[in-house]
Order: sequence, then structure tokens, then C-alpha cells
Amino acid sequence: MTRTMSPGPCTGAVQIPASKSQAHRMLICAALSEAPSRLVLDGFSADIEATVQCLEALGAQLTQETAGLLITPIGSRPANAKLDVGESGSTLRFLLPVLGALGVQAEIQMHGRLPERPLSPLWEVLEAHGMQLQQDGAVLHTAGQLCTGDYSLPGNVSSQFISGLLFALPLLNGNSTLTVTGALQSARYVAMTEQALAEAGILTKKDGPVWQIGGGQRYAAPAVQTVEGDWSNAAFFLCMGALSETGVTVTGLNPESLQADRAITGLLTRFGAELTISGQAVTVRRGALHGITLDAGPIPDLIPVVSCLAALCEGETRIENAARLRLKESDRLQTTAALISALGGSVRELPDGLVISGRARLSGGTAPPPLPGGTGAAGGDHRIAMSAAMAACGCEGPVTVLGSECVAKSYPAFWEDFASLREDAV
Repeated sequence: MTRTMSPGPCTGAVQIPASKSQAHRMLICAALSEAPSRLVLDGFSADIEATVQCLEALGAQLTQETAGLLITPIGSRPANAKLDVGESGSTLRFLLPVLGALGVQAEIQMHGRLPERPLSPLWEVLEAHGMQLQQDGAVLHTAGQLCTGDYSLPGNVSSQFISGLLFALPLLNGNSTLTVTGALQSARYVAMTEQALAEAGILTKKDGPVWQIGGGQRYAAPAVQTVEGDWSNAAFFLCMGALSETGVTVTGLNPESLQADRAITGLLTRFGAELTISGQAVTVRRGALHGITLDAGPIPDLIPVVSCLAALCEGETRIENAARLRLKESDRLQTTAALISALGGSVRELPDGLVISGRARLSGGTAPPPLPGGTGAAGGDHRIAMSAAMAACGCEGPVTVLGSECVAKSYPAFWEDFASLREDAV
């Protein structure tokens, strides 16, 4: 589907949907528990639907209710299971160690760019502890029983690998350790997993880079849990506010959240935007915007939208430590640079970052153009498509987004919410 937006700022308020990152974690903990529980959340993205369907394939029952889901935990474990993780890296990486802990032989179907995204070094760690893995194109076959022991992963890989092991190791019969070598780049995502585990009664003890994880534990998710608002998705509208004299307000956000992308508030302040927080509402207005230097390591998902904002800030912005963005739903350094260039901005792509020279306005255009091997919005990358919508707020001419339906991966109602701030979105 193609969408075209007229240039100009946004104004108004948006209620942000439930956090995808937190929902994944709460769903898994609830499905591994012994008693039914309810999860309050408003809406289901494609990634959350993938986790729901995979948990059902493992024997859980998830029933949609008015306010969310009733989760009846996994009872009798199937000897064999067929899972479809869609394009959700979180679903795959969280559940892969859990399959081994449950001793379930599985056939996992992957879609989009997910089969190309790395599973190493998690793959080798799982095989060293009793699992057998084999990939045949877009299908991953798993077998074997994960065993207790000493696990180790480097800190500069996906934090989802670490989270997956933290979900799985408490289910084993004996005690295990998990050591992270080097700096942990996405520490807040791991902290979210630790919080979800603690709320489900799972005890872990961390001493420096080492977790001590007792075996034989039983998950006990709270009877009712509410998923907080999604800071990653809120960032698109908060950046729109930075280009608006009257501002944009996003409601439903926890200002004390462990979500890594809560860092957008500090970044917008550094860019020169005016930002106020009142309860669970965050309002951003235009200020004297200027370029900054930022480390992408802790906040990779913010880089596309922040880069587009930087293209509309005076001076130079440098995005550093961003090599991992090349392994996302698209090569996000390439597709972000292509987006900015397509809209008339100035950007230089580096092996591990971007250098962006800002200007008062962008020209507009078709963003991003189709790339080899993909169709629509840079091969279907939801964050690139939503970043293009944000950039339209600072363009002189219309912006056309190809393949706009790709936003369903994380934010199905994005275009409706965007239209509520822009009557000219068609």
C-alpha cells in the first residue's frame, strides 16, 4: 500500500499502544507459569501475534478478551511442535532456549529477513549444552534437552540471546551460571527481562558479569498484569513534536520505565527541543534544534527516527557505534541513509554509523525507494516507514511511503494515529 503525506507539522495528542518489548516478556512468563493469568494490553502487533501463536503451539491457551488476553499456561508439553515466528527476532531468540529447556523438538518457520539475521554465538552455546540445531533456508529445526552448566555470551551481541537463556535456565533441574564477557551494550533490555522474571517469582542473582540461576524454579506470573506504553513507538510522535511550534503530546508512558528507548527524552533535550513530563504524558515542542553526537549501542531502535530528526537540525550529527543496525529487519544504516537522501537531506554512511548535515527543510519525495531484494518501504522495515512519516513534518513537498502496511509488525494503528495529528494524510 502507498501513502502520501502533505508537508507540514503535526499537533495534538496520541495515546500510545502497549510496549512490544514488555508484552513479549510477560507473555512468555505467563505461559510458563502454573496458574492462569490475565494480561491487559491494547492491540496486537504482528510480532506479538507471533509470540502468542508460538506459545499456543507449545500447549498454552491464549484467549482474547476485551481488555487483553487470558493465558492458560503450558500444561502437557508436545513432543514435537511447529512454530511460525513470522519476522519477529524477539520471538525466535527468546523461545529458542526455552524449547531446549522444555525438551521439545521443533520446526520453526521464519519470514522476511529473519533467516539471514545472526543466531551466532547463541547457536554454538545451545549446541554445547545439549541442543541440536539445523537451518534449512527459512526453516530452523531444533531437538535435544538443554542441560545445566556454565553459559557464556559476549556483551556486544543481541541482548535477546541473553534474555532467552534467562527465561530457560530456571526451568532446568540443576543450577547454572550465565557470564557476559565485555560491556553489555543493551543493558536495559536485559533489565526488562530481569524485571519480568522477578514479577513471575523467578530468582536470579547477579554478581558483576555473572548470573547465578537456580534450577527447578516454578514460574508464578501475577494474576493480572498491565503492559505499559511503548517508548519505542512513542519516539516517532515525540520527534514530530520537536518540529511543531504547538507540539505533540504522547500519553500512556511510564516515566520510570526500564525500556531502553525512554532515552528519547534525553536525546530530544540534547537536540534542543522543549520537553515536559506530566504524569504519564510527555509533550515535545520545537526549540532551537542543533546537531549532537550520540552512541547507538544502547538504543539501536531509535536511530532511524533520530537520524531523520537530525537531518532537520542545524549543524552536524554523528551516529556512532551503530554497526549492529545492519543486522535488523533491513540494513538500517543503509536504509536510513537512503531515506534521508531520498527526501533531499545530506548524509554520509560509515561502516558503523552516520554523519548527517542538517538543514532547515527537506524537499520531500518518495521514501524510501525500493531496494534490491525487497519491495515497498526498504524491503518492509516498519521503523523506516514510520521515520519517513516523521520526516514529512519537516519537508517542503509531499512524502510518499511505499509498502506502508509494514508498520503492522510493531504498530498496526500507526497511520490512523498519525492521521489524527495530520488531517491531510491519505
